[in-house]
Amino acid sequence: MTLKLGLLSFLISSLMICAPQVQAKEKSKEQATKKVIGAGKSASVHVKSRSMAPRSNAVPSKVASNARVSSRSRHVSALSDVPAKASFGQLAGLHSANDPLDLRSSVALVVDQDTQEILFRKNDQAVLPIASLTKLMTGLVMAEAKLPLHEMLTISQDDVDTEKGSTSRLAVGTTLSRGDLLHLALMSSENRAAHALGRTYPGGLNSFVTRMNERAQSLGMRDTRYVEPTGLSSRNQSSANDLALLVGAAYKEPLLRELSTSPGREVDVGRRTLQYNNTNRLVKSPDWDIGIQKTGYISEAGQCLVMQTKVAGRKLIMVFLDSAGKLSRIADAERMRRWLESSPPSRASAGTRNNHG
Repeated sequence: MTLKLGLLSFLISSLMICAPQVQAKEKSKEQATKKVIGAGKSASVHVKSRSMAPRSNAVPSKVASNARVSSRSRHVSALSDVPAKASFGQLAGLHSANDPLDLRSSVALVVDQDTQEILFRKNDQAVLPIASLTKLMTGLVMAEAKLPLHEMLTISQDDVDTEKGSTSRLAVGTTLSRGDLLHLALMSSENRAAHALGRTYPGGLNSFVTRMNERAQSLGMRDTRYVEPTGLSSRNQSSANDLALLVGAAYKEPLLRELSTSPGREVDVGRRTLQYNNTNRLVKSPDWDIGIQKTGYISEAGQCLVMQTKVAGRKLIMVFLDSAGKLSRIADAERMRRWLESSPPSRASAGTRNNHG
């Protein structure tokens, strides 16, 4: 009996010692989770408060859901609570903003190209990664540089993506003209083509990126920064207002209009012929008259689209950023076109101003 009582006492004492340690460990894990989520939110996006809808302090639903799952399993790291593919806009809560069209894009802007009247706006001053929309500035710098388009350039190891590990059909050693590389960069968003254009610019890649930023400043793009010419880096960032300025400037270059709206292009690569197609299916649609366009996607930026087009007899510049869903940027553009066609200009402008400041 004495032995049993002693053993029972020992077990109770052990449990009392271990319990605080387990609680402390769980509390530490919970704090680590909150720190990671908080860091992701604070580092993700810069927003100018005067034009933004109130930001929610709540963690985005997908992140919160992952956090709840993590709390049920002691074997899941706190780092896994932040979804690897969440965009900066999602982490900042931008998708909680409402709009009359229920767009999947957290940022949208429609501007009359001739009068500069804003017909629709949603989070238009949020500064976010812009993915391959970057290549529109790459194209603008190249067009204005007046470098010979027939000059042959060779893809090198330096053009291989080390940022995202993306693939390319342009193998190292492939030689194409500068004009073909510009065509593939604008139409098919070819990353190695865009990088090669910047690398072979007079003075090299650093000079090219410097020129990209100088050109942005000269256009009044105050919220824009470029660190490389492809858009693979999430540090290439801008706002919808700035991108509308870029589209307007790029539209003035006939070469950029032609190449960006081309439906397809065959290029000879050694003994093979590669078929490239436009990343924007709207250029082939009879419902659209598109003057210039560019698409973009990386996980941090979501699905993006900018273009100049005609709707109801008006020349418009449209910007859609951080759209959730593979085809959602196209669906948002279609929804916007139908809405503008059915709404008198004054009604369209007033309606969005009331909802988005």
